[in-house]
Amino acid sequence: MDIISLPVEYDHDRIDGRFRIIAIASQRAKELAVGAVPKVRTKAKKVTTISLEETVDNTIEFLIGDQAKKAKEDSRRFDYRKILEEKKREITGADLTEFEKDLKVYLHEKETLDKKALEGLFGEKREEGAEE
Repeated sequence: MDIISLPVEYDHDRIDGRFRIIAIASQRAKELAVGAVPKVRTKAKKVTTISLEETVDNTIEFLIGDQAKKAKEDSRRFDYRKILEEKKREITGADLTEFEKDLKVYLHEKETLDKKALEGLFGEKREEGAEE
């Protein structure tokens, strides 16, 4: 397919216009540029030409209209931090959480001892000052 030979023949039921073709092809070109495998056999070397051929040949999946709006809303509600935390727990296991608990107890006890030491140090000075 030569890009110069526009107008391009495409499925009018699936794609509603030339702008849609370009929008889909540009997004696919970005994917190809970062290493995605082309889904069509072609002689073309440029990712833009390959992505345009894939779009026109209906070899890639895409959403339009209400489906695209719904998918966009769902992606905004997607809580990736929660999923990362769950994966982190799976990888590290329960042992790390037990270790963290022990560490918190240790730090709390150390903090309490430090406070007592400071109170004892300053308490002695107050007693000495009171005697004088």
